[in-house]
Amino acid sequence: MKDKVLNHIGIIMDGNRRWARTRGLPAILGHREGVKAVERTLIAAKELGVPCVSLYAFSTENWKRPKPEVLGLMGLLKYYMKLKLDGLNRENARIRFAGDLSVLSKDLQEILLDAEDKTKNNDSMQLIVCLNYGGRQEILDAVNRMIEKGVSLPVTEDVFRQYLYLPDVPDPDLLIRTSGELRMSNFWLWQGSYSEYYFTDKYWPDFGKSDLEEAIADYYRRERRYGKA
Repeated sequence: MKDKVLNHIGIIMDGNRRWARTRGLPAILGHREGVKAVERTLIAAKELGVPCVSLYAFSTENWKRPKPEVLGLMGLLKYYMKLKLDGLNRENARIRFAGDLSVLSKDLQEILLDAEDKTKNNDSMQLIVCLNYGGRQEILDAVNRMIEKGVSLPVTEDVFRQYLYLPDVPDPDLLIRTSGELRMSNFWLWQGSYSEYYFTDKYWPDFGKSDLEEAIADYYRRERRYGKA
C-alpha cells in the first residue's frame, strides 16, 4: 500500500501536563519537554518524506486553563519562535499559523507574522501550528466571511473551502493523538472528515521517531474507502 498518498499528518499533542504530574513536576516543565518532542517529530517527518505536519498547539478552549499555565505557554512560544526561526530557514521549512491570532498579545502576533513572512518562500516542508484554533470556530468564521462577501447561493464545498483559515493546505491524511484519549477535541473538523486516526497511549513528551514510524506504518496498512463499499 506504499502507493497511498501521505501529504499531511496532523497531531493532537496531548499529555504534557499528565507527563509532568506523574513525575511530581509543574505543568510548564511538561510543556517544555513537549517542545523537545516537537523538534524530534519534525526532524523525523522530514526524514520520512512527509511534506506537511500540523500541530494542535493551543485550542480555543485552552484559555480555561490556569492563568499562570497559559502565560507560561505563550512565553514558551515566544522564546522558541525566536530561537528556532533560523533553523526553519536552514531546513527550508515554511511555518504558518491557523486560528484567531488577534486575541494574542501584540508582541507575540508580531513574532508569529514575522516567522510566517521570513519562511514563506521555503518549500521542503510545511509546518502548520494551530494556535487559538477550534474547528467549530473556523467553520463559523468561514460562514461569516462568506456572508460579509455576499457569496452567492448555493455554496459548494470548493467555494466554502476558500474561506477556511488555510484553504491551500491539503486535508490531513493521518491524524495522530497521544496520551490515550479517543476524541477529536475540535481539531480539523472540516478538513479531517476522511482522515485516518491513530491513537497511542504515550504522553506527548515521550513521542519520538519510532512512534511516528509506527503510526505511518499503520496508516499504510489501512484501506481508505471514503464512504465507498
